[in-house]
Amino acid sequence: MPVIQVSLIRGYSGELKQRLCKQLTDAVRHSIAADPDGITVLLHEVEPDAYMRGGRPRTPGGASDDEAVGEAPADVVRSFLEAMEARDMPRAERLLDEDFTMTFPGGVEMTRLEELVVWAGERYRFVRKRIDAFDTCDEGDYVTVVCHGELHGEWPDGTPFAGVRFIDRFELRHGRLLRQQVWNDLALARS
Repeated sequence: MPVIQVSLIRGYSGELKQRLCKQLTDAVRHSIAADPDGITVLLHEVEPDAYMRGGRPRTPGGASDDEAVGEAPADVVRSFLEAMEARDMPRAERLLDEDFTMTFPGGVEMTRLEELVVWAGERYRFVRKRIDAFDTCDEGDYVTVVCHGELHGEWPDGTPFAGVRFIDRFELRHGRLLRQQVWNDLALARS
């Protein structure tokens, strides 16, 4: 079974090291038909004064930007969706990339959360999501997170609805939401 050995300059957080081990395990699983229990990841740490490159001492690099935000990509998406449901726009906006865009059924594109609130207000009083799963995929400079589940809420006249399927696809850049694409069956449920 595969054994991966990584050398790090001492100084990274335990949380970051655990996440690195998990992501390395996942990378092997996606490349080799290996049982996760058979994949070993070993992190070796060296003291900063025991390491040189180019004849000069080095210090550990900074954490990835998604750790700087403080959350793994799926947690960023979950925080965003929770903030939107609570209509906590300042919290939601802190998670957005400056080039954020969103696309909703019917090809409706928006770049500001205020636009979404106005647009959605004509369609329903409120909507909540029951999320069944998050799937995360690293794509070089971007991380894609897809979540799916069911919507429930109330139409503008107060009539409740439930069991409406949805899929949200998010792209994150440097730990911030760059793009959201939404698919759901609200139009079918309303008819």
